[in-house]
Parts: sequence; structure tokens; C-alpha cells
Amino acid sequence: MSLDSDIIVDRRRIRRKLTFWRVTAALIAVAAIAGVALIATPGAGGSFASAGAIARVHIDGLIRSDADRVEALERLENSRAAAVVVHINSPGGTTAGSEQLYDSLTRLKAKKPLVVVVEGLAASGGYITAIAADHIVAQQSSLVGSIGVLFQFPNVADLLKTIGVKVEEVKSSPLKAAPNGFEPTSPEARAALDALVKDSYAWFKGMVKVRRGMDDAQLEKVSDGRVFTGRQAIDLKLVDQLGDEKTAVTWLVEQKGVKKGLPVRDYKLHPHLGDLSFLRAAAAVTLEAVGLSSIAHQIEQSGVAQAVDRLGMDGMLALWQPAASN
Repeated sequence: MSLDSDIIVDRRRIRRKLTFWRVTAALIAVAAIAGVALIATPGAGGSFASAGAIARVHIDGLIRSDADRVEALERLENSRAAAVVVHINSPGGTTAGSEQLYDSLTRLKAKKPLVVVVEGLAASGGYITAIAADHIVAQQSSLVGSIGVLFQFPNVADLLKTIGVKVEEVKSSPLKAAPNGFEPTSPEARAALDALVKDSYAWFKGMVKVRRGMDDAQLEKVSDGRVFTGRQAIDLKLVDQLGDEKTAVTWLVEQKGVKKGLPVRDYKLHPHLGDLSFLRAAAAVTLEAVGLSSIAHQIEQSGVAQAVDRLGMDGMLALWQPAASN
């Protein structure tokens, strides 16, 4: 009986040791993967060590305020990059985030020759980003424009009334926290929101008018909120040239005196070490490989909630939303 107890104890001790070494091996592997990625990827740490190369920057997806992106672009200002090509594929985002990105690119343009390439979409806040450049290149089928501002909020007053729920509140003044979505929007609250939208819309149009050298008649044609193809945008002065990255680099050579034949290398605005999705995937794969599949599954599941959280955007939006089909 005592012999069986000793065997059980020994097995448990061996199992604990095995688990410890598995976890240790997994952590070392994840750290090694992250380190190799940082070393192997040019500009992965927000630096650009390649003297004489052209930096390629990507602005993709929804645009929000981002202090890390601002810092990365400031480092690019002081780097040895000869010029910058900014690729944009974005439907826009918050007006504050778009303005922040516009300001960062404007400061960068003062230090480095800069050109924008619209890959697929530069709408609303994405177009605010694009007009920071003195030259915009777009493909014929790219979509640009959507000059306008949006303020959306859900109103569940009818639903609450149906299920018999009433939200009570005490506030300092009628327009505090209005609209709240729990009651019909008052005319005063709607007027206040309308004033916000109109003011931001005037700001957006003023930027386009100055940056694109438009008169009032030209601005009126493009500022009704619609998007235009690259082919249409040329005649409307929304973009300067049709083409791709090679077209943009040729412009840098011919108009900005950038040396011909320089390589174009990616400059990451966010290091892989800070890319949680990358590290999460690496950790999950490694843990799976060493037999800790249950922990790997938990890591993969935790990423879902964080991804959903990143999609939430508050405040005024400069965002293009294509109509959903019924």
C-alpha cells in the first residue's frame, strides 16, 4: 500500500516538473519569436536605420487617436529616410483621430518629401489624412472623398417603453448628457448636435478647399458626402495622378529631387512587440506545440473581446459607411 502511495507521489512530482518545463519552454519560445520579428522587420521598432531608403507607411482600417502612432511618425521625422510614401486604405474614423494623424503627417512632410498612395479607399477621415500630402496618387478604381461628418446614436426609448423599463435621471441642465438614447431626443438637443456637425463639416470643407486649391463651385461638387472613383477624382481635383507606388516614387524623383533607384522599405507605426494579436497567435501556437492546448485556447478566446473593444468609437465621426443591402 505504501509502495503505491510512493509511486503516486513520484508521478505527481514528475508531472509538476514536466508542466514547469513546458511553460518555461513556451515562454522562451514566445520571447524568441518576438525578438526575431523585431530584428528581422525593418522599422519594426519604430526606427528606420536604412540610410537613403524610402519609408513606406501604411494607414489601414478605422482611424482613432493613437499616441504611439504620433511618436512613431515623430521618430520617422528624425530618421535617415530619404522620403516617405504613405499608403492609405481607410474609410475614416473619428474626427479627432483623423485630425491628429493629419497634423502628424503635416509635420513629417516639413522634414521629408512625402506622397500619398490611395490603395483602395480614402474616405472621410481617410481623405483628411490624404490631403496632408502635396501629391495624391490613386488607382483608377480607388474610392476617395466622402467629405462630411456624422454623429450617430442609438435610441431605445420605444423598446424600453415596450418592456416597461424607465430610466430616471437627475441632471444639472436640459442638455447635459443629451442625447442619452433612453428618451426621445428633444428639439434643443437635436439643434445642439446639428450645430456640432455643421461646425465640423465647415472645418472639413475648409481644409479641402485650402489643401486642394478649390474654389467654392468646385468644393460644392465634391462635398455632398459621396465617394468618387480615382478616374472621377482627377477631374474633381481630389487627387493629382492615377497610378501606384511606382508612380509615387517617380514623382518623388522628378519633383522632389529624391535619388533614383532607392529601395522602398516598410516602416511599422506599431512594433510587433506591441502587436497583441501577433504575440497572442505566437503564444497560442507554441503552447499548443508543447501540449498546453487548454491554455492556448484561453489565449485565443481572450483576443475576441479585445478586438470587439477596439471597434468601438466615441465622438464625432468622419466615416464612410456604404449602405447595407436589405
